[in-house]
Amino acid sequence: MQITLNNVGKRFNREWIFRHFSYSFIAQKKYAITGSNGSGKSTLLQVIAGSLSHNEGKVDFTFQQKPIEEEQHFQHISIAAPYLELIEEMTSGEFLSFHKQFKKLTLADKEILEIVGLQKAVNKQIRYYSSGMKQRLKLAQAFFCNAPVLLLDEPTTNLDAEGIALYQYLIKNFTSNKLVIISSNDLQEYEFCDAVVAIGDYK
Repeated sequence: MQITLNNVGKRFNREWIFRHFSYSFIAQKKYAITGSNGSGKSTLLQVIAGSLSHNEGKVDFTFQQKPIEEEQHFQHISIAAPYLELIEEMTSGEFLSFHKQFKKLTLADKEILEIVGLQKAVNKQIRYYSSGMKQRLKLAQAFFCNAPVLLLDEPTTNLDAEGIALYQYLIKNFTSNKLVIISSNDLQEYEFCDAVVAIGDYK
């Protein structure tokens, strides 16, 4: 999977968040999008994900040199981000089962929850989870989604040292066949990346 942005720009009202962004994200590589708070790095990630429309330019997905229709882009993406809400009335087991109605997971639910340390809370409603437990569940559904593109926005938000170690373990062991794009200001979230893109260069 390759994602190519050609002269892409996004504005809110009259203010351009970024403009003239041209870049190719290559399959099985890892990229970081960096910038100060409010610089637009999360906005760029949402444009790539298709959850925000861009105001100019073009975003193309290709697989084995064949273009993928824009309305099908979402099928090839998994994402974890602070602004994405979990269904708090569900348990983690129910949440993963619900997720599988839309996209397959690469491991069994039980194994996924054991890896991310939530096996003891499998029958507890998500509303009773701590913020760190909720972040672990967000990472679980993103990392183990059977999709070739993994988008991560500030992935260690609300995680303690043990949770950060889990994130780094997931990156090391479960992303070798994925294109990974990370929006972050925290070096420990992206120090392993193949390339760093500074969003401030596209103002």
